[in-house]
Amino acid sequence: MNGIVVIGAVFVDIKGYPLAQYIAGGRNVGNVVQVHGGVSRNIAEDIANIELRPTFVSVVDRSGTGTDVIEKLKRHKVNTDYIAREDDGLGTWLAIFDHGGDVIASVSKRPDLRGVLEMLEAHGDEIISGADSVAIEVDMEAPILKKVYELAEKYGKKVYAAVSNMSIAMERRDLLTRSACLVCNRQEAELLFSENYEGLTPEEMCDVLQKRIVRMGMPRMVVTLGDEGAVYAGESGESGICPPQKVEVVDTTGAGDAFFAGVTIGLTYGKTLAEAAAIGTRMASAVIATKESVCPRFRPEEFGLAERS
Repeated sequence: MNGIVVIGAVFVDIKGYPLAQYIAGGRNVGNVVQVHGGVSRNIAEDIANIELRPTFVSVVDRSGTGTDVIEKLKRHKVNTDYIAREDDGLGTWLAIFDHGGDVIASVSKRPDLRGVLEMLEAHGDEIISGADSVAIEVDMEAPILKKVYELAEKYGKKVYAAVSNMSIAMERRDLLTRSACLVCNRQEAELLFSENYEGLTPEEMCDVLQKRIVRMGMPRMVVTLGDEGAVYAGESGESGICPPQKVEVVDTTGAGDAFFAGVTIGLTYGKTLAEAAAIGTRMASAVIATKESVCPRFRPEEFGLAERS
């Protein structure tokens, strides 16, 4: 079995942390770190850090950095058999943070993901047929997404949708409704539903979400609300609020990815939507308290899960 199959891009994150108050346009003294990143890569490592042995379908470049990405994932027991290598297969994200751990400026260069489609065309049946579920970024190129959803429906596998650019994801509305669950933040939900949710309480947001997913035909959806926690709703009527965990904020990068990984893990392995959101919250909180961008290691039994062989 391939465990949870994660499909998406790899980035190298270059992150700057000023030692004093950040001055726009000025020369800011601070620390600069470089780490492996990308929404899907983070999700794959997050799942692996709960010892659940996911499979990652992606592409990296031919450089030593690309090799380092693959070797690190292997050490975390991620199946890397389906990672292609192409000249422009690695993206880059440059970001500046403030003292609160939030991004205040960033520039990104997306990788060439044609290798992912070629991998799916060559090995898609064996990858998806052996999957426990599929986790995917829904703002990737349309041919990749079409292939993934076709294979998932062919083999009866649930697809969990993550968002890194809602403006692009909105062009895939038909795919969103074919997903078992969509996870996004409040601002992304505003774009998706063309509404303003500023000032809504979690209770009000929960009520709105329940109505909107029914109207859109979405099976399940979870919306994160920052320090107010998260709200969730399903077409069967299940809805509620998942309270936040209070931690000292060091770096918010990767928290949304960890939350998504937790929700996907929970729903894939038999948890309710409420239980899955709680797993996501705990994993995201652990990321926020570090500079690693991915969830630290947990034992699966800490979440009421069995370790995957």
